[in-house]
Amino acid sequence: MLYQISNGAVAYADDLVLHDINFEIRNTEKIAVVGRNGCGKTTLLKLISGEVELEHWDGDNATIAKAGNPQIGYLKQIAFENPDLSLEEEIKKVFLPMIKRKAELDAAAAALETNYSEEAVAKYTAMEEQFKEDGGYYFEKEYEVLIRKFGFSEEERKKPLRDFSGGQQTKIAFIKLLLSKPDILLLDEPTNHLDVTTIEWLEGYLKNYPKAVVVVSHDRMFLDNVVDVVYEIEYGVSKRYPGNYTAFVNRKRENYEKQMKDHLAQQKEIERLQALVERFKNKPTKVSMARSKQKAIEHMEIIEAPDKYDNKTFHANFQPEKETGNDVLLVTNLSIGYDHELSTVSLDLKKGEKLGILGGNGLGKSTFLKTIVGKIPALSGEYRYGTNVEIGYFDQQMAMYTSNKTVIDDFWDEFPNLTETEVRNALGAFMFSKDDVFKNISMLSGGEKVRLALCKILKRRPNVLILDEPTNHMDIIGKETLESMLKDFKGTLIFVSHDRYFVKKVADRLLVFEDGTTHLYQFGYEEYQEKIEKEAALAEKSTQGPAVLGGVISQNGAASAPATNAGAKKPYYNPGKERSKLEKKVQRAEEELAEKEEKLKELQSELLLPQYQSSYSKLTEIQSQIDAMEEEIMAAMEVWEELSSQLEEMME
Repeated sequence: MLYQISNGAVAYADDLVLHDINFEIRNTEKIAVVGRNGCGKTTLLKLISGEVELEHWDGDNATIAKAGNPQIGYLKQIAFENPDLSLEEEIKKVFLPMIKRKAELDAAAAALETNYSEEAVAKYTAMEEQFKEDGGYYFEKEYEVLIRKFGFSEEERKKPLRDFSGGQQTKIAFIKLLLSKPDILLLDEPTNHLDVTTIEWLEGYLKNYPKAVVVVSHDRMFLDNVVDVVYEIEYGVSKRYPGNYTAFVNRKRENYEKQMKDHLAQQKEIERLQALVERFKNKPTKVSMARSKQKAIEHMEIIEAPDKYDNKTFHANFQPEKETGNDVLLVTNLSIGYDHELSTVSLDLKKGEKLGILGGNGLGKSTFLKTIVGKIPALSGEYRYGTNVEIGYFDQQMAMYTSNKTVIDDFWDEFPNLTETEVRNALGAFMFSKDDVFKNISMLSGGEKVRLALCKILKRRPNVLILDEPTNHMDIIGKETLESMLKDFKGTLIFVSHDRYFVKKVADRLLVFEDGTTHLYQFGYEEYQEKIEKEAALAEKSTQGPAVLGGVISQNGAASAPATNAGAKKPYYNPGKERSKLEKKVQRAEEELAEKEEKLKELQSELLLPQYQSSYSKLTEIQSQIDAMEEEIMAAMEVWEELSSQLEEMME
């Protein structure tokens, strides 16, 4: 047990947010904390980090226990003291303790020159082993990997922190947190500012992180790929489930169904026994039997009906007011961008199709949507809509919308012909009921603003929906609700999302933006996933090929030295034959050099694999192989140059 909360509770003023919380972190567990928006997930992280205090909810039994003094890292705790520092300078502050330790290690090594006692050697060896285990020989290389994986360029390393956007500053803080290697890593929605490629890399990194991780996330695929324990907070109480997110959903459903079945069976048995008691309690010959049945009822451990799922959500049974023609959108060589081209897109979208869009940040996904809805002009090419197309467009910025109006006035201003009852019903379907409709827009949460925007869009009953990250700020129940609505939508859908699970569930075609190009997958996310898995398998296979260290490759893949025959007579010197032999040697040297260079590329690629990023011993091993291979390449290059010179002299 690394960390434990027993009977924990947290209150803000008179509002009890969490109660009866029992939470435990064991060894290197990867734990997810899930639940509805506002249920207290972030509050739990703050409690673990020490930002908020424990309330004594159940008498004086509320406790927090720790094994030793574990270092706890929480993303929100990291702030930039000096915004004038560059990205590189800020991140390298993490290494100051390691730099100090390196200096101490160097001093201990120098001291051995004058004091080579057994005690001094043992002390140095222990220091060196711990330094190595903590990544002392590799921290700078890991810094390089993280900078690259989080999408920062060489030029951006020198930029001051103040010049980065809020999302980029969050990434920088995230990099610092990962490099600091805390014993318990607390992450609150870590995938929010990351593109799909970085999320996939982060999954591998966290899965192989050698210490404990506690993550709050609404990204179901991310949770499935990373965590091995799930804690759900529901009605202020926590419950632990072993396994990933899918296992949690299944286990919760099974537990609910079993408890309900047992509850109903017990109630039926109580009803049967009570009927016997009532029937025979006044009959002298049956009194003892009636009493025994009554005692049986009294001694039962009552099985309560399970709590209903907290699945309150929005709903809207909407369909398009008009039908489009079969041809909805034709895009031909459409060049998109602002001051320069980001990508070129071509596609033909038919009625009822649902096109999901994936890709890295800054590659043009949102720019494409803004172009086809007329927000920005195309650089070249064209797009054309079919007949009767009516568009409903959702922009990411709608979650940032502010106004001094109330919810009901804001909605009513857009639909002035509706009655108050109709307005109330429309808003109620999106969870704005009773006094909620009198909230000021500027006071709404991001999730509430998204719901209001969707309510207004869907009220117009468009036949083509164009949605840019509609699930941001939604909890899992909200995402599942929107999934169901969009799957049942009879119109045409185009949407951008980083939520791979959402994309997989909704899209039947997939457009992927990759480095200035786009690729259309006609069979959706599954086809795209198959391609990625095949590429990964080929990359892994190539790194496991036979090693060629010179000489001939044997049938079992091992390298053997060229055969020699010391007792043979010296052959008659034939210039043509000697030149031919030398040409073959040059060719063989070129092939061997090419093989070594290819092997070097494979090792360098292996160095970036996410499963190795937090294993210093493995990274050190790979780096040693890279260093050795670079030396072999230098030696092979000298051999090739020597042979080439001999051949040139012979041909003169």
